[in-house]
Amino acid sequence: MKMSKLLLTGAIGLVTLGLAACGGGSSSGGSSAGSGETKVFKLAFNQTDQHPQYAAGVELGKRLEEVTEGRYSVKVYPNEQLGGQADVIQNLSNGTVELMWVGGPVLEGFNKDFVVFNLPYVFDSVDAQLAVLSEYEALDPLYTSIEENKQITVLAGVNAGVRNVYNSKHAVRTPEDLNGLKIRVQQSDSQVRMIELMGAVASPMKHGETYSAMETGVLDGAENNEVTWDALKHSEVAKYYSYTRHLIIPDYLLISTKALNAMSAEDQQALKDLVPEIQKIANDGFAAFTQKSIDHATSIGAQFNDDVDTAAFKARVQPLVDESVNENDVRKGLYDLVQQANAANPAK
Repeated sequence: MKMSKLLLTGAIGLVTLGLAACGGGSSSGGSSAGSGETKVFKLAFNQTDQHPQYAAGVELGKRLEEVTEGRYSVKVYPNEQLGGQADVIQNLSNGTVELMWVGGPVLEGFNKDFVVFNLPYVFDSVDAQLAVLSEYEALDPLYTSIEENKQITVLAGVNAGVRNVYNSKHAVRTPEDLNGLKIRVQQSDSQVRMIELMGAVASPMKHGETYSAMETGVLDGAENNEVTWDALKHSEVAKYYSYTRHLIIPDYLLISTKALNAMSAEDQQALKDLVPEIQKIANDGFAAFTQKSIDHATSIGAQFNDDVDTAAFKARVQPLVDESVNENDVRKGLYDLVQQANAANPAK
């Protein structure tokens, strides 16, 4: 699908479109890594080495080394080895970490307009989300909007699965079933408000702390896709997985703008040209790994519930969607882009 840029261009107004794909951070370009040396970018990741985004990061390193003739490569650090997302993103800003995968809601802390793609039930299908995330030129103003203040550039957005609620108590069918349950959410205002409107008690927390919190009863559950739920072993301590399908939000591949600007113009472009390939690896990996995760979780006693009143949950969170989208013209334009994608890629 090729969607018109007119709606988003009109909404974003005076923001000038930069380079296609990832834009910004891209002045005339600095110097490449020294002759004969390979500059190894550190890519921080908060999940395991079984996750599809880990594989995408590894492939990025191989391909980047190839296309830059050995000047640049990437080493992926999974399992929050370099710290939680809130900590790592600060290191990305100052250039001590060059790359990271980050959950979409984290970027709301730097530009609240990112919230549009993180709202509950905003995307009708994964295909609709992928269509929007492929609109590189239209998204460029958003992706480069945090360069000046935070020295961070968004390289790409990828599908991060369909998020559902899981807990250690019982299956969830209606909002009333969430009453009193302490549910871990990502650390953003929109995610806290969302889970509260859905009926639960919101508990923002780092990924690395969630398992032990559920194991000890500090938390009753969380919300995420099947891949992450099983890869982080949450299926061991919160076996009731209910298909609320409340979120189809992206993860983003970020690069330190300082690191990007230190590359030559040629190497910057080589990196940007890899974006569609890396997106495809990450996206295809999710599709392929989801069933494997379901099968494994089932084998250890997890229970799946698809008898969920999603209409009731959607009605509960609609005020959040309306308030967020109508905040300004930029968000209205982004939402229009989503609606075009939904029309062309309806839920199956």
